[in-house]
This record gives sequence, C-alpha cells and structure tokens, in this order.
Amino acid sequence: MDALTDRSPGPPRGPSARRAATVALTALAPLSWGTTYAVTTELLPPGDPLFAGLLRALPAGLLALAITRVLPRGDWWWKAAVLGVLNIGALFPLLFLAAERLPGGVAATLGAAQPLLVAGLATVALGDRPGAWRWLCGVAGMVGVGLVVLGPQARLDAVGVLAGLGGTAAMAGGVVLTKRWGRPAGVGPLTLAGWQLAVGGLVLLPPTLAIEGVPERIDAGAVGGYLWLGSMGGLIAYTLWFRGIGRLPVGATAPLVLLSPLVATVIGLFIGESLRPLQALGFALALAALLAAQFPAPRLFRFRGAGPVDRERVAAPEPAVAPAAAPAVDPERGAVLPGAQPR
Repeated sequence: MDALTDRSPGPPRGPSARRAATVALTALAPLSWGTTYAVTTELLPPGDPLFAGLLRALPAGLLALAITRVLPRGDWWWKAAVLGVLNIGALFPLLFLAAERLPGGVAATLGAAQPLLVAGLATVALGDRPGAWRWLCGVAGMVGVGLVVLGPQARLDAVGVLAGLGGTAAMAGGVVLTKRWGRPAGVGPLTLAGWQLAVGGLVLLPPTLAIEGVPERIDAGAVGGYLWLGSMGGLIAYTLWFRGIGRLPVGATAPLVLLSPLVATVIGLFIGESLRPLQALGFALALAALLAAQFPAPRLFRFRGAGPVDRERVAAPEPAVAPAAAPAVDPERGAVLPGAQPR
C-alpha cells in the first residue's frame, strides 16, 4: 500500500534508484491495460461497450471513496470532473468500442500515437517545448507498434477508427491536465483515482441504462473479466498511473503506454501466435523507444545557444503536489465524508 499512499519505506535511495522504481511501478498500469483487448474479446459479452466501461469504473471509484473517505474541495470539484470525463468517462467506452470494431493491431497503433499527442498538448498547456528527441521517440514507438500489430488482413472501420482516435486524444488530454494540476495538498493518488473513476462511472451510468441496459447473459468468465478490469486494470492501475504522472516528466510517462500493445502481442504468443522477422524488429523498436524516453536526450538532440534546453533529462523526482507545508494528517484522509466513522 506504500505505493498507493506515496510513502517511501526502507533505507534512503538515490535519485536514480527512486526514479527507476517510480518508472517500474508506473509501467504496471499500461502492462495491465495490455490485457484489455484479450479480456474484452474473449470473456465479455459482445456489443456492450458502455456497460463494460461502467463496471470497470463505478464500483472501483466507490470502493476508493469508501477506503479514503475524502471528497474534493474548492475548484477540485470541477477539476476532478474534467479529469474523470477525459481519463474514464470518455476513454472507457471509446476503448471498448474500438476493441470491438477494429482488429487489435489497428486499435493498438492508434493508441500508440498518444506520446505524440501528449508532446503537442504539453506545448500549449504546460509551456513545455518538446525536443527532437521526444518527437523521435514518439514516432519510433508508433512505427514499432505498427510493425508488430498491423498485417495485410487489417481492416479499417470508420466508427472504430474515430473511437480509437477519440480515446487516444482523451487520455492524452487527461495526462497533460493531470500533470498541470497535480494533486491537492494532503491528497494521495488513490484518492485522485477514486474521484475520477467515480465521476467517469456516473457519467457512463445514464447512457448505459438508456442505450444498452444490462447484458442478457453474464457468465462466470465475464464476471472474472469485469473483476480484473475493475481492479488491476482500473483502481490499482490508475492509482499507480496518477502517482507516476505526478513524479515523472510528462515526456517519460506518456511513452509507457506503448507497453500495452506489446503486452497484447506477448499474450498472443502464449495462445499460439508467432512473430515474423519484421514484427520482431517492430517489437524491439517500440521497446527501445519507450526505454530511450526515460533517459536524457543525447547532446546531438539538445537545443543550443539562446534556445531552451531539451527538457528530457534525468532529474530528481518532481513533487507529487505543489510545494506547500504538508498537513500533519494521513495523506489519504483529508476531508471526511459526512457520516463516515474514523478508521
């Protein structure tokens, strides 16, 4: 639970070791998201993307609120709502819709464009000027994923493509705004994840009931799929993801999403698929791109002279919240829900 509450147990570690640990924990989120396509197509009832998104978000969000008993304060009511719509309420149904209407390769390639979108949005929202190194890593990652997952049998469905692009754009916007706003003082990543999952689930509830309703048949496999997506792929993954966004440069966080299609590829190998030489090359290229994004840009790719220095450099982890005197309370407590009993 220390990763969920931002505590750092054990002996002190140097900046490089702390950063490596943060990257590893943050990477668990896209690693778990890499199972979404297989779970959706193999276990969940077809044709119910809204219902799948609802069950992935709302129960997990309510559970987090029950654990932390913390509500937003002040302008964080609308900030949490915006982030909840982008990261959850819009992303989840678009993700499931793309997974149902597109081959996994096409959907994965669209998602691999996220680092490029994040780099562009960061210029506007964060005043960040991405260097050539970040753009190169983003392009290389997308090309690598495309080589791995696209094949001659890939078909394009207009609705699926729009859903995939929309979901990618929503998540990119959520990453940038999460980095811009940070977290309120005394609020941990579990609380932030709970706010957004709850908001996203509430946003999905009316259209789910009006358009899809409850699937006629939910078997044991579907129950297991919903539990996996809501726990490891939902609450745990988003808690680690928001923790990482607060501590890592945005240019290092965004490329980690490339792990999702790579994990999906590995799952395919376990069920009998194989990699052609070109696919193996793409796998290596995508993996190299996301790893390269975690290191400083080579001198060749840094701005010189009067221009700004490339920001892709190793530094001490950024504070998860704006510098302020930390309150002498548990970081997951803060405001107590009305009627809640102290733990």
